[in-house]
Amino acid sequence: MKVNILFFGPARDLTGFEREQVEIAPGETVGELQARYESRFPRLRDVAGSLLAAVNQEVAGQSQVLRDGDEVAFLPPVSGGAEEDSYRITREPIPTQDLADELKAPDDGAIVIFEGIVRNHSRGRKTLYLEYEAYEPMAVRKLEEIGREVKEKFAIHHLAIVHRIGRLEIGDSSVAIVVSAAHRGPAFEACRYAIDRLKQIVPIWKKEYFEDGAVWAEGRGSFRQSAVSSQRATEK
Repeated sequence: MKVNILFFGPARDLTGFEREQVEIAPGETVGELQARYESRFPRLRDVAGSLLAAVNQEVAGQSQVLRDGDEVAFLPPVSGGAEEDSYRITREPIPTQDLADELKAPDDGAIVIFEGIVRNHSRGRKTLYLEYEAYEPMAVRKLEEIGREVKEKFAIHHLAIVHRIGRLEIGDSSVAIVVSAAHRGPAFEACRYAIDRLKQIVPIWKKEYFEDGAVWAEGRGSFRQSAVSSQRATEK
């Protein structure tokens, strides 16, 4: 497998080049690739804590698995904060701290972060894991709509909303909302408003898996999957 590597800012200076193509092993992650470059260019370790990684022009976590033909960019945080808000659906772990670092700017007095976490119980039953599904193009448009509402209602500077889909294990973050503002009050209020509206209008559905069955948890009506329960009853 081959991936294309780009370096920007201090990372480019420390490696001495801005791009190359390298061979990677199947299953190699962003973190493993970065560690290879830190071994090859030891001075990269001095800035490793501040480097961001982007895969195919999207901020990526260290655990993201790379695929043949991916473009991987190593870059410093954008100076002066983000110029645009961010609304995304992802299948990878959400890099919440990276989002906060991107939004932070000199005129900010507050950064408020909300993370929705997969818990190990629901309605008195032990949860094994969750699966999220989304109508992705519409979901992104609705996240953008929420962003416009938030900025009309509250005195904030920037907003990022990222929701993860696919299978999520206990303790994983399903959604992250980051708000930057001059003052904490509007930032807290905007964050609460954004998550409440997300639950109301964004086409994302959650399926909860238990030892004796599964439930579609979002929406007005729950579609209950009884096949597993029936099978267990038969076996008993």
